[in-house]
Amino acid sequence: MDNSVKNVYREKVLRPLNGYLGLLILILLIAGSTAMIVTGHMYNLPADYIIGYLLIPVYCIMFGGFAVVSPNEALVLVLFGKYKGTIKKEGFYCYNPFCSKFNPAGAASGARRNYISLKAMTLNNDKQKVNDAEGNPIEIGVVVIWRINDTAKAVFNVDNYVNFISIQSDAAIRNIARQYPYDISDDGDEKSLRGSAQEIAKTLCEDLQQRVEIAGIDVVEARIAHLAYAQEIAAAMLQRQQAKAVVDARTTIVEGAVGMVELALEKLGSTGLVELDDERKAQMVSNLMVVLCANKDAQPVVNSGSLY
Repeated sequence: MDNSVKNVYREKVLRPLNGYLGLLILILLIAGSTAMIVTGHMYNLPADYIIGYLLIPVYCIMFGGFAVVSPNEALVLVLFGKYKGTIKKEGFYCYNPFCSKFNPAGAASGARRNYISLKAMTLNNDKQKVNDAEGNPIEIGVVVIWRINDTAKAVFNVDNYVNFISIQSDAAIRNIARQYPYDISDDGDEKSLRGSAQEIAKTLCEDLQQRVEIAGIDVVEARIAHLAYAQEIAAAMLQRQQAKAVVDARTTIVEGAVGMVELALEKLGSTGLVELDDERKAQMVSNLMVVLCANKDAQPVVNSGSLY
């Protein structure tokens, strides 16, 4: 983005008059105006009651220059189309009554109308269907925690900062999803959407932060909230995962069975309980492997005859 566009507006923090002092001045104006009108009519002093009447629109206009700013709220003031500054500190203030409050996002920002919320807010967009790095259609959703950092950028550089971050979040998650596979079949160093949640969240947060910098938004956290294969391939991918799980389980069983057979032969040889030739050892190994690797319990056969 063009830096000249990004730097057109910078936040200016205003320090307006204390509201209680402004209220005292307003009360004194009302009292003085009333006194001048009364005394002017009583003593036939045209100058006094004319000035008194002229002060009425002055203090009526002043009534529109008071504002109460709550914690974690800001008030952007515009004077005849020109940005004057932002009130960010909570309190009761008196400002130029000709200034207007400006907040295009309105109540959608989570604050009162015409006020900008500086609180951390959560964005949870609808799930999207995209293709991962391997071309598999997946459904993905993201949760973003964000806050306004620069109020001038938020209200003047973009039309509606709430809609802006929503659209940019969708664009960022689509961009990230296309760079990584849903899952990886081996234990290599390749990152995946499912297996590298922390790394993907960091990359997503950095990508989104660059996109919303123009709007004066700080992205506190961005994480994948929903991740699944699209409905049209979900059943096939489930069968693939089940087959892989069965193969892994069988591999573990065989490795354990081989270890147990080796231990059994070693014990029989060391104790001298029986002496087995190669043929009998092979038969014993075969029987043990069948017993250990079978899905059913072994059915023992009692041999009442000779050993062989």
